[in-house]
Amino acid sequence: MNKVMSNKLVIALYVLPALLLIVTLIYGPILLTGYYGLMEWNGVGPMTFVGFDNYIELVQDSKFWDSALHSFLLAIFSTLSLAGYLIISLILAGKIKGSNLLRKIYLIPMLLSSVAIAQLWIKIYDPNNGMLNSLLMALGVENPPAWLADPKFVLYAIFVAILWQYAGFYIIIYYAALKGIPESLIEAAKIDGANPVQIAYKIKVPLIAGVIKVTVVLAIVGSLKYFDLIYVMTGGGPNGASEVIASYMYQKAFGSYEFGYGSAVAFFLLIITLIITWITRKLTASGDEVQY
Repeated sequence: MNKVMSNKLVIALYVLPALLLIVTLIYGPILLTGYYGLMEWNGVGPMTFVGFDNYIELVQDSKFWDSALHSFLLAIFSTLSLAGYLIISLILAGKIKGSNLLRKIYLIPMLLSSVAIAQLWIKIYDPNNGMLNSLLMALGVENPPAWLADPKFVLYAIFVAILWQYAGFYIIIYYAALKGIPESLIEAAKIDGANPVQIAYKIKVPLIAGVIKVTVVLAIVGSLKYFDLIYVMTGGGPNGASEVIASYMYQKAFGSYEFGYGSAVAFFLLIITLIITWITRKLTASGDEVQY
């Protein structure tokens, strides 16, 4: 076996199928997207080479930068929400009564499709019969807002739905990491007089720092390319108030049939995501991981 695996030709033959799949399904479409971004094309007729005109127009497009701002705000909200998910995970990992049931409840959004979640929150935000406005009116609010139709509130209303959608995903990641901490360390800290808050802050969180860094990257990258729930709930409206980069790209490519410009937006999104991912990894990089 060692003789076979030391043969470079055999190794290349093993790697080749996976490499072909990666090139065909990932790198090929990326290169094609960059190529289409250099064209003026409606998706059906002949393409006209326009060089970097689409990218120059993109840099000068105020609507694009508005959608980019919304994507960055979502990334910030998603990153900040990780602290809440971590606190919930610390509580669930603390052997409280009903923790098994609570874990299952938090996982429910993961079982639903984005379309189903969007429809659920549309009903919740309904200005006339929605649960949220009915509750507000019961509390004495006379004119609660039309959440998905008001440009001042729509973006944050959607953010709440997105954060709810992914709560179970991050909670289960943190919970699994916390349960992997040896119980002997926790017992030793208790013997030394540490209270639950000190154990969480000074022992548990540092020990899962690597997992937290990964979730920060996942939250930021996922937010920058987020599309489906926003498209179903508002389509980027009203008047672009909830538009994000991915939905703006879709609207340009498949709504206005500007496939060249839409491809430029998609390729620019890729570059932004790579840069921000690199910066995030640099900022969260540290020395040796805590060993236990």
